Parts: sequence; C-alpha cells; structure tokens
Amino acid sequence: MCENDDRPAPAAGEGADEDPARVGPARVGPAPVPADPGPVLVELRGEIDLFTAAPLAARLDALTAGLRPDLLVDLRPVSFIDCGGLGVLLRARNRALARRGRLRLISDGGVVRRVLRLTGLAKVFEVLPGPPGVGPPGGTGSVLPPRTG
Repeated sequence: MCENDDRPAPAAGEGADEDPARVGPARVGPAPVPADPGPVLVELRGEIDLFTAAPLAARLDALTAGLRPDLLVDLRPVSFIDCGGLGVLLRARNRALARRGRLRLISDGGVVRRVLRLTGLAKVFEVLPGPPGVGPPGGTGSVLPPRTG
C-alpha cells in the first residue's frame, strides 16, 4: 500500500490477492504461445546489385531479427544478381539460422539458378521451384536438387 492511500489494508483472507497493485510471480501465468503465422514471402524483382543491396539488406535484417524467422525469398522475377546481392542473401540466411529459423529461395531456373550453381551456392541454400505446396504437374513438390554441369 502507498503511504497516501486512504483505503484500509485488507485483513488476511479478505481479498488480499484481489489488490491490483499486488503483482508478483504468483499472479504471472505462462505467456500465450502465438499461432505459427507461416513463412514470410519476400518477392524481389529486377536487378539485385550493388545499388539495391543496401536497402534489401536492411529489409532482410528486419525480417530476420526475431526468433525463428521463416522467410521465402521469391527470385523468379529477378533478371540479374551480382556478388553484392548474393552476399545479402547469405547474410540473411546466416541470421535466420542463428535464430533457429530458415531462409528458402524460390527460383524456377533462369539467371539466378545459374549464378547459384556456378558459385556453388545452390548447395548452401534451400532452393524451391515454386512456393511450398505448389509442385510441378505429377511431381511431389519437393526441393529441387542442385543441377550438375
């Protein structure tokens, strides 16, 4: 009770636990477990290069700041990616893994898939041909293995 409080102190057994000013460990319950919202889809378009790497890095840093981030980065509309763009994706992947999350790339072929293969990063990233649950006709929708050659 505060010194300036004119209310009488409750007697033992008379609602002493009802006082809203009394908050202690006994009144704190377990935190609610939020429902799994699913992965966050990030669609990138155009060119990912030195000029676009900084704003992309800032956005991916924000998305991987929490516990267990789950990102899907859709690279299908990307027409060009350089080492700066690859570095940003690697950094985001490492941040996600460090927070017990994951980062998956969506690439159905084209220039991004070729750059990932040539740099050896197709073995580092989990690369999907499309969003999860949407597989090729007659296929299983599983992760594509890195192509050789």
